Amino acid sequence: MTQTTIDRIAKHEGQEVILQGWLYQRRSSGKIHFLQLRDGTGIIQCVMEKRLVPEEMFHLADHLGQETALKVTGTVRKDARSPIGYEIGVSGLEVISPSNDYPITPKEHGTAFLMDHRHLWLRSKRQWAIMRVRATLMRAIRDFLDNNGFLEIDAPILTPAACEGTTTLFETRYFDKSAFLSQSGQLYNEVTAMAFRRVYCFGPTFRAEKSKTRRHLMEFWMVEPEMAFADLDEDIEVAEGMIEYIVTRILDERAYELKILGRDIEPLKRVKAPFVHLHYSDAVEQLHKLGSDIEWGDDFGGDDETMLTKQYDKPVVVHRYPASCKAFYMARAPEDERLTLSVDILAPEGYGEIVGGGQREADYETLKKAIEDAGLPEDAFDWYLDLRRYGSVPHAGFGLGVERTLAWICGLPHVRETIPFPRMLDRLKP
Repeated sequence: MTQTTIDRIAKHEGQEVILQGWLYQRRSSGKIHFLQLRDGTGIIQCVMEKRLVPEEMFHLADHLGQETALKVTGTVRKDARSPIGYEIGVSGLEVISPSNDYPITPKEHGTAFLMDHRHLWLRSKRQWAIMRVRATLMRAIRDFLDNNGFLEIDAPILTPAACEGTTTLFETRYFDKSAFLSQSGQLYNEVTAMAFRRVYCFGPTFRAEKSKTRRHLMEFWMVEPEMAFADLDEDIEVAEGMIEYIVTRILDERAYELKILGRDIEPLKRVKAPFVHLHYSDAVEQLHKLGSDIEWGDDFGGDDETMLTKQYDKPVVVHRYPASCKAFYMARAPEDERLTLSVDILAPEGYGEIVGGGQREADYETLKKAIEDAGLPEDAFDWYLDLRRYGSVPHAGFGLGVERTLAWICGLPHVRETIPFPRMLDRLKP
């Protein structure tokens, strides 16, 4: 008899196996109990017939609480009606640990209730599917970058300076000094790119944005590639290639999970590079025709992004945003000083920005003035300015937000389901 897991059950067809897991659902037809067992790798139906097991075992199975921890013994047999193609004919059942009055029942629950019980909600089939897609997404990101000459180098979480603007910083004490939770690893990536040419960091970032939109989290994961000797065009090419690779991998490896989520995969099949490319000015003009009141020089809001992306069936690359809505380090466009060599990639179907990046300012005097104009303390950026003193070169990079990308690929209405324990404006627990 072999102890195994549900994801390996096909290897044991016709054999007697032992499974350990939790009771997901239970129903009975009088002489047969149908026990849905989940073990973290999947869910399988375990069929217990009254005539084939001891009476006390059959009675026990009829009184099991949802999420009771179980050890099930039985024979693996094919079942065409099962989503995984197999079921278990039960010959033995042992309670490892009981569960009574489990709060999340098969009935409908409100979002607030489910978020309060996030530590238990993660056990549901929907959340199981989302987290498995997330894992594949993160692995695909690393595989793409590792296979294209990038070296992963970690950036610090505690930093002395702002990267994306001082109004969204989480401040903390660092002994007798002030420190901030990282908004982005970009500035440190520029350091390591000058040492290793192509690098990326991948980890949590923090934004103290007082926003309750479906796209915002206070803590989220971001991958940030950075390339020395690269311009905006190469930056866009790498970002498009990575997005296409991610979507293709998920379609190949997580079709079952996407089916659980009810995701229409036809739009995802159309995600092929190159994407739709729009100059910022052309995008604004198009938005005006669609009824937006955005003014030239403004950054796009969520409604603008939704309005624009719904005109296309693949991601939209918007480039050369005005300097007024981009960070101090963004290089200016040589054809128009009002513009920057910047890019945002907007996911289709109304999901909005998933990538932000561009070419960085490589000139010492220009960057120094930009820091001064932004009202930032020069002494906090002396090391950053050193990069322009000693062998400065054109360089570019971008950041891709894991949670927004995952929400788009899975077709989720809100980013709160894309991370195990979401941190939102009104939520720090569990």
